[in-house]
Amino acid sequence: MHSLLLALTGLLNHLFGAQVTALLYKLGIHPARPAAPINDRFTLQLVVALVMVVFFIVVRATLSVEKPTRLQHLAEMVHGFVDEQAQSVMGRHGYEAHLPFVTTILAFVLICNIMGLLPGIATPTASPVVPLGIAIVTFFYYNYHGVRTQGPIGYFKHFLGPVLWISPLMFPIEIISNLTRVMSLTVRLYANMFASDLLTLVFFSMIPIGIPVIFLGLHLGVALIQAYVFMLLTMIYLGEATAHMDATI
Repeated sequence: MHSLLLALTGLLNHLFGAQVTALLYKLGIHPARPAAPINDRFTLQLVVALVMVVFFIVVRATLSVEKPTRLQHLAEMVHGFVDEQAQSVMGRHGYEAHLPFVTTILAFVLICNIMGLLPGIATPTASPVVPLGIAIVTFFYYNYHGVRTQGPIGYFKHFLGPVLWISPLMFPIEIISNLTRVMSLTVRLYANMFASDLLTLVFFSMIPIGIPVIFLGLHLGVALIQAYVFMLLTMIYLGEATAHMDATI
């Protein structure tokens, strides 16, 4: 499995390495390996994205009311779960438009998390760059929809607090709290998956037979929980950003 990943990464570097390096230099970024700027974790993310695209295309192409396929059952189960969570967190009105995004977040993070169960494959989310990228996308998404829903002035009022006279105190606190969400999302996912990977590796090195299976199960549990937590926090941030001050969710 690891050799296949190396071969795929090498192919991507052969085809696009020079263009990626040139783009990074234009952005002021100096890659550690200019001849091969695409690493294994980036390749894994592309694979995950491709798998998700193929999955949704197949489900859409084979959609049937009378004879649903197993993939359709799986898609409907995931959709139902996300829909239920979104209703309870974001309220019964207006959450539907965000279901595709939060479902994609859940699926992408979960698949990245469980890829560490494959032999010779490092968990992509155990590298801080991967959770950081997802967190930045989430940050811009919910802030954009907050401004779009409330308007610039209405969204700005969210940071002033409920009482006008304490606004000078609340405004910097709320701004800092909003900005630190990127770090919070990143560190939470990265630290948990890195610790899970490290724990599994240690026990594989000490006792290569039997006992490590338990820690593989633990890794799966951590992967599921962290994907759910990331999705849940995304819903909470979206609900806060798009809620009117005088509305009850």
